[in-house]
Amino acid sequence: MSLVVVTGGSRGLGFETAKALKALGHDIVLVAKDSARLAQAAAELECDFRSVDLEDIDAAKKCFDEILETFGTPEILIIAHAVMSAKMSKTLKTDNAEWRRVMAINLDSVFCALNILAAPMAAARSGRVIVFSACLGRMSGPGNTGGLAPYRVSKAGVNALVRNLAHETGLGSRGFIIDALCPNHSRTDMGGPDAPLSAEDGARTAIWLATREFDVNGATDQEKLTGLLWEEMKVVPW
Repeated sequence: MSLVVVTGGSRGLGFETAKALKALGHDIVLVAKDSARLAQAAAELECDFRSVDLEDIDAAKKCFDEILETFGTPEILIIAHAVMSAKMSKTLKTDNAEWRRVMAINLDSVFCALNILAAPMAAARSGRVIVFSACLGRMSGPGNTGGLAPYRVSKAGVNALVRNLAHETGLGSRGFIIDALCPNHSRTDMGGPDAPLSAEDGARTAIWLATREFDVNGATDQEKLTGLLWEEMKVVPW
């Protein structure tokens, strides 16, 4: 089966996605910062793992290079790591340290993962990338303005990065596909215990994107579209 690399794989949405793909027979490599929790998650899934602080882009590059050298090119890359910005982090009330922390983890390290791990996938004309974004990063739709500026802007950047790379790689015509998804408010460490959806619910679209039939000449949007933002297995506007 396929090699799957999952960032943010020690908990929440990343772990649930990895768990489902492991159950389908894929080989999994988990990536996360919390080494103790990561080791526990990897033991549960009986898979490999690498611990790294993704706020440090040089350390992230080293980790992703090592994964390529050790395991080879992944067929599936799930980018599920992220942090929320401080509760009162409006644009005029956010300091440089908080802005850089959130941007480094939510955007810079996503670029690094794509730059290192997705590059050989695209070169091989095979593979798919699924990036957990957020509805708070959308430029349209409900609830897309006001507060949590670093988080919102970082996720808007992720959306732009996904869209741009999809167009650079031919929108699936060259065998490589990439999509972003909004998992909605899920019961994770970030989402909190009162969120309406379970982590399993939040991971469902990512699992579907990782396993769906894709054909650029397909008959339906779900078969032929890539380079977009998905929510509950349907395309939503950026």
